[in-house]
Amino acid sequence: MTSTPSPAPRIAVSRTLSGTLSVPGATIDVLGEALPTPAALAEFARGASILVTMYTDRVDAALLAAAGAGLMGVCNVAVGVNNIDLDACRSAGVIVTNTPDAVTEGTADLAWALVLAVARRLIEADRYARSAAYPARGPLGMAEMLGQDLTGRTLHIVGAGRIGLAVAHRARAWGMSILYTARSRHWEFELSPLAAERVELDAGLARADVVSIHTPLTPATHHLIDARRLGLLKPSAILINTSRGPVIDEAALAARLHAGALWGAGLDVYEREPVIHPDLLTAPNTVLTPHIGSAAARYREEMTAMVAANAAAILRGEQPPNQVN
Repeated sequence: MTSTPSPAPRIAVSRTLSGTLSVPGATIDVLGEALPTPAALAEFARGASILVTMYTDRVDAALLAAAGAGLMGVCNVAVGVNNIDLDACRSAGVIVTNTPDAVTEGTADLAWALVLAVARRLIEADRYARSAAYPARGPLGMAEMLGQDLTGRTLHIVGAGRIGLAVAHRARAWGMSILYTARSRHWEFELSPLAAERVELDAGLARADVVSIHTPLTPATHHLIDARRLGLLKPSAILINTSRGPVIDEAALAARLHAGALWGAGLDVYEREPVIHPDLLTAPNTVLTPHIGSAAARYREEMTAMVAANAAAILRGEQPPNQVN
């Protein structure tokens, strides 16, 4: 008498990944390109052994229940896991993983792209160069479209993790003084060649020419940069956020930008992503990107490879490389 073979474990992927996701012995289903509704994701998750999620997918007790008792792991394609109810996963015996290292360099690069775009008013300059005014009027005058220089200025990094450190190293190219705010001292910041100074958040905000946010989103960091703290910034300062949108009070930020109380802002993340506060959409000298910190082929393919390694380990009953719960 022959036994019926067990069905292959099913990996349910909420959105198309970059590169090829391959896990030996598993069936892989992809929901599609578009952002799924909670109802569509719940239906798609039924019967999955592994659920691969994006930072925009809310993973809560209801989704875990919809997936069923066979769900072994949730592999989040992001560093942050604030979209996942870790307590609910722990209670359900579901392992949660992330993709920490692959996004570091790409996000640091984007942070600096935003700094430069805001400091030198690149979006405004691009629009002018494409307009009929440029050939008709010719080059700008000496006092027009003036930007900010960066050489020798002060950079304040809020959050001293991998990405914050990578941003700090890039600041050396401009000979910037580096401040950092973290719960504890980080010698990799303070020793040569960075020689960064650890400061309290408010003091750093008041001293900085550029502030770059790299803290995870937790209850303690929600609206960490609120109206009061925005008021500490110099009118000439630049604020960059490539971490998580709710760390900044968007309404308060937009108000300061419209009032001319802040030089500019560069944002890759938003408080109610993918919805952007309407006042930010019209704010002067504000560069907005659609959460593309890791959006280079190499980094996205590395993230897919991390997902595969995490999923394969979970299915084998082993501890995955990037377990977070």
